[in-house]
Amino acid sequence: MSGKPKLHYFNGRGRMEPIRWLLAAAGVEFEESYLEKKDDLTKLRKDGSLLFQQVPMVEIDGMKMVQTRAIANYIATKYNLYGKDLKERALIDMYVEGIFDLNELFMNYEIQPADKKEQHFANMMDKATNRYFPAFEKVLKDHGQDFLVGNQLSRADVQLLDIILMAEEFKPGILAKFPLLQSFKTRISNIPTIKKFLQPGSQRKPPTPEEDIPKVMEIFH
Repeated sequence: MSGKPKLHYFNGRGRMEPIRWLLAAAGVEFEESYLEKKDDLTKLRKDGSLLFQQVPMVEIDGMKMVQTRAIANYIATKYNLYGKDLKERALIDMYVEGIFDLNELFMNYEIQPADKKEQHFANMMDKATNRYFPAFEKVLKDHGQDFLVGNQLSRADVQLLDIILMAEEFKPGILAKFPLLQSFKTRISNIPTIKKFLQPGSQRKPPTPEEDIPKVMEIFH
């Protein structure tokens, strides 16, 4: 054991990407073990590594942790990305849950049947521009600080940047009406650990190419 967290997932974003982002933001080096075929997942299930028979799974501090939110909560708490008191933590949770909801829409887009893609795309862009981004623009305006909660980096900032960059892949000008989110994006992107994660060659994953989706689906179904 190298002592580095070890991430078990397929070689793509999915539910593991928020966890990669948090570790990277905290400056923590991690290893990855990729599921390349259904047998790889079956093996983890058979050897008792997956409490609920599913990934993401992260080996960290002697534990084999599953459930994305539980893993993210642990990492955020361990590396001081979870606010300074209960109230701040409640706000961070609230913001992150909204981000997870939007992320779910983005993830589901990839697996939509061809005849449903256009409708799903319109729906997720509508939600991003009329529900989620206006909410975060308002949070930044009302709070008046560089970060979403308190005045220090938290998991909410890290995960909001992740979702903003994803939204821009779908629609490059999506932040046009949100000046505070634009400056937030620039500011958080320039934090040294995050800047490093955004460089080519890092462990940040690109979008999964459409032709690879069936291969990924075969692992899980």
